[in-house]
Amino acid sequence: MTRSGGVSQGEVAGLQCGFGAGDDDADVRANRRIVSETVLPGARLVTPYQVHSAKAAIVTETWAWENRPQVDAVVTDRPGLLLGIVTADCAPVLLADRAAGVVAAAHAGWRGAHEGVIEATVDAMTSIGADRSRIAAAIGPCIAQASYEVGEDFRKNFSMADDAGFFESGREGHWQFDLAGYVGKLLRQSGVSQPESVADDTYSATRADDGSFRYYSYRRATHRGEANYGRQLSVIGLAGPLAS
Repeated sequence: MTRSGGVSQGEVAGLQCGFGAGDDDADVRANRRIVSETVLPGARLVTPYQVHSAKAAIVTETWAWENRPQVDAVVTDRPGLLLGIVTADCAPVLLADRAAGVVAAAHAGWRGAHEGVIEATVDAMTSIGADRSRIAAAIGPCIAQASYEVGEDFRKNFSMADDAGFFESGREGHWQFDLAGYVGKLLRQSGVSQPESVADDTYSATRADDGSFRYYSYRRATHRGEANYGRQLSVIGLAGPLAS
């Protein structure tokens, strides 16, 4: 989802779906209902407590908000559950094995991706019946390489094998990192043969009609000195009777 629509106001105006963004909680809940009803009417939205980890959880039922697990990917084979993750520059990854009826949503920032969240997600999917060769994956809007400047300390987290082709030289002592490309590589290494990417830059993409920004972006908000930044919500689910 982009930030178009929704009921939030102020700096995070639009379809702002993250709690902790200086937004009204009632507006966030309303925006989440808009997303849920647009994608899978009647479904129960399930979102984790994201911590930039390499952990994935298999979901069989909804959980109390205060008891949601600290993971960065959620996986299910239960119709009627809508899996969601929030992002604001990190890569949202949605995965599905239609034949097995298994879906997943993963939050892949550079750290989680580097530490194994993609591999953990695919492993969790296969543990409940998915086949790697059948999994389709889409990498949603995230910060693009042209907007993602990093320093030498950042690059040192990656081995030469890790970073091949994903760093371009920038200004002195800095690099431009290709997060979507890196996540795509990890998906292919996990057996997902042809991941697709939206290739839209959360930092810079604007609407054609009025020039306003299409997405929420942590880095852009920081560079502009804004007090808060919003989050977009990416969701995937299985149609069918609600899970009990």
